[in-house]
Amino acid sequence: MADVLDELPEAGEGKRGVDGHLGYLLRQAAHAHRQRVEQRLSGLSLTLPQFSALTMLDAYPGHSGADLARLALVTPQTMSVIVANLLKAGLVERTPHPIHGRIQTITLTETGAVMLGAAKQCVYALEAEMLTDLAPEVRAAIRQWLTRIARPEAG
Repeated sequence: MADVLDELPEAGEGKRGVDGHLGYLLRQAAHAHRQRVEQRLSGLSLTLPQFSALTMLDAYPGHSGADLARLALVTPQTMSVIVANLLKAGLVERTPHPIHGRIQTITLTETGAVMLGAAKQCVYALEAEMLTDLAPEVRAAIRQWLTRIARPEAG
């Protein structure tokens, strides 16, 4: 009898391929993407969740940790750890909210902006490689589809 582990399909084969369940395929693709991004960012000593947090802070500056958690798709507890590590690295800073005294807003430091620029080069190069053999209209359709299924009214 063959070893059961020898019978497992590779990613992209069998039910892990085009005949697979859509939810599983999305999760499989997200996992593969995360591994590739983590590898690209490892030279910068930055993780994908940290990159996401910095990217969201750049796009939407001055938000609280709770807001940032929602934007970066992590729990507030996880974001608290991410922000603590980014603070230690000097990539972000906290300041009291101008109206709500108990809330602290988080912004990128100059060092954080430079780090984000370097990280974006790594991640965007990977994304360009992923899309290299797809026509522009296919790329646009993929982005539209992913955006549509992420909206609350899609379910």
